[in-house]
This record gives sequence, structure tokens and C-alpha cells, in this order.
Amino acid sequence: MTEAEKHFEELALQIPAAQQGKMFGALCLKASNGKAFLLSKNENIAIKLNGSHLEEALNLNGATIFEPSEGKKMNGWVQIPAEHQNKWLSFAEAALTEVEKTEKKVSKSK
Repeated sequence: MTEAEKHFEELALQIPAAQQGKMFGALCLKASNGKAFLLSKNENIAIKLNGSHLEEALNLNGATIFEPSEGKKMNGWVQIPAEHQNKWLSFAEAALTEVEKTEKKVSKSK
């Protein structure tokens, strides 16, 4: 287990309302409505933020708009390096609160 994976696991334990899953082949946290709000990727986290939280995160040294693949930026998602892991929990809690406000994912039946 990498250092970033350990930090992800610790973060997941601190947010009991979140469910662990996968997104883009990476570990992620999802809200009760099935929407992802955080994922662990390449020793960083990517987190869905908006408003002042997004601005604050983007002002951190090394933080960038998240690109799951080169040239494919995800609006509202910011990649935050592990050097800022002391801020991950507060950003994760803010993201969870916002994502919980969106509609529940509906499974498509065949």
C-alpha cells in the first residue's frame, strides 16, 4: 500500500457517511446518493468542489484542475497533492455536503 493509499484509507475512516468505490480505476469515496466526491490518484486526491472551497484548493501549491486523462479536464474537480493532506478532510467534508444535495443515481434496468 502506498503512502497516498494509507492517507486515503484514514480519510475514509474519518467520513463514515461515505462509501468506498472505484472511479477511473482509482479508489474513491461516494455520497449516499451514489455520486463520487473524492478519488485517490497518483499520490494525490481529486475532489469535487465549488465556490470558495474550489478557489481555496486551487490556490494551494501544486493543485490543478483534475484531468482523468490528458486534455480531459473535469470541471469542478481539483487535484490536491499529498503535501496538503492536512486540508483533505475539510475539503472532503465540504464536497460530501454539496454532492449530497444532488439527486440520487438511478440504476438503469434492462
